[in-house]
Amino acid sequence: MAKLPILRYPDPRLRRRAEPVTVFDDRLRQLIDDMFQTMYEAPGIGLAAPQVDVQLRLLVVDVSEQRDQPLVLINPQLLESSGQELNDEGCLSVPGFYEPVQRAAQIRFCAMDRNGEPFEQEAEGLLAVCIQHEMDHLEGKLFVDYLSEMKRQRIRKKLEKLRRRAG
Repeated sequence: MAKLPILRYPDPRLRRRAEPVTVFDDRLRQLIDDMFQTMYEAPGIGLAAPQVDVQLRLLVVDVSEQRDQPLVLINPQLLESSGQELNDEGCLSVPGFYEPVQRAAQIRFCAMDRNGEPFEQEAEGLLAVCIQHEMDHLEGKLFVDYLSEMKRQRIRKKLEKLRRRAG
């Protein structure tokens, strides 16, 4: 396994819409394993392929305390959503910033697993929020897009300043 570089906001590659996965092979499974390693080491609870500059409709999540409930969603689709929840969200592509975002409290989705087998599942709470957040990445959308223009600009300027300092 290998740790992958994570793209940082405002990198324009984060704005691309990801393409459906059509080939389920060892290369894809290696990418999934690498994404989990990257997410765990970051540390994070979710990671979408576009965040590691792979424009595929693929995401990995694990919201468990023990990091023992990995979930792979390939070509995911939201089928139903209900309720509303306001939670502070952060993002590995927008490090160090947490802002309140309103999302559905419960969702039902379908996706394929690492072997291309379709499945359907319901989620609520943190798992539902995380899946919605990562699915946004597949559309080229970031959690900062839910914020005011002023907050977005402040975050962008701070990240650009940190990037310049890092050299």
